[in-house]
Amino acid sequence: MSRSADDIRREDSSVSAGASLPEGSAAASEAEGGKIENCILGPRRVMSDPAISVRNVSVSYGGRSILRNVSFDIPRGETLAVMGLSGVGKSTTLRCLVGLQRPDKGEIYIDGKNVLELSEAEFDKLRKRIGMVFQMPALFDSLTIGENVAFGLREHTKLSEQEIQRVVAEKLAIVDLQGMAHLYPNQLSGGMQKRASLARTIATDPDVILYDEPTTGLDPILSMVINELICSLQRRLKATSVVVTHDIKGAMLIGSKIAMLHKGEFVWMGTSEEFRTSSDPIIEQFREGRVSGPIRVQ
Repeated sequence: MSRSADDIRREDSSVSAGASLPEGSAAASEAEGGKIENCILGPRRVMSDPAISVRNVSVSYGGRSILRNVSFDIPRGETLAVMGLSGVGKSTTLRCLVGLQRPDKGEIYIDGKNVLELSEAEFDKLRKRIGMVFQMPALFDSLTIGENVAFGLREHTKLSEQEIQRVVAEKLAIVDLQGMAHLYPNQLSGGMQKRASLARTIATDPDVILYDEPTTGLDPILSMVINELICSLQRRLKATSVVVTHDIKGAMLIGSKIAMLHKGEFVWMGTSEEFRTSSDPIIEQFREGRVSGPIRVQ
């Protein structure tokens, strides 16, 4: 049975992914003070707050403006759900955050660092703290599900094979795929492949997770399963997330805040309840799926 947003958010959020710090240890004390945390990649400093800050970012392709002076902050541990018509710049926003698209102007801060001023080596180090979930599962067909989940661990850690297998089993259990590490992607359903891709993303305990249309191609029930799983992952990882989606129910469930991107600008931002009751003409038209209104399909 599908749970409401309130049900999801009332659940115990004390579980954390990855290795835990011994109670009373110096590292644990520092973590409580917001300084050091333990993760699969080793001890690291807790991200600054806000974890993500975008200032006056503009992007154009071939003379066509995609993003216009976009600005927003995401507090550490919160989730911003970004909605809007296809082609308005939602995925471009994600590409800018992860460094796949350099904006024409503006500033992007992740963990207090202006990523546009980082060297490639510095940005690569920061990227290890960022996870990306693509529209499609994007699993390696020639690798088993377990090998897919282990891929980042083998590339970026010095964990023993025994420890890697422990982490793989843990992450697959989180997404309800326990006992399926030996299967190949083509032996799984679309929904199971999507969950496997989530397990791969969280294998290294990322501080920031970017989701690009995570429920694309799924039926309404499977979409809600994935949305509830994303909420569960947020509770476990306490990650800062950006979710690009057309799924209104999912956005209202997942998002600490919802933002509406229209004609390359963030024209509205608010809570799920504010989105549900807003009388803003753009929000009303999008929420109710009306053809007539300020949003024009081109």
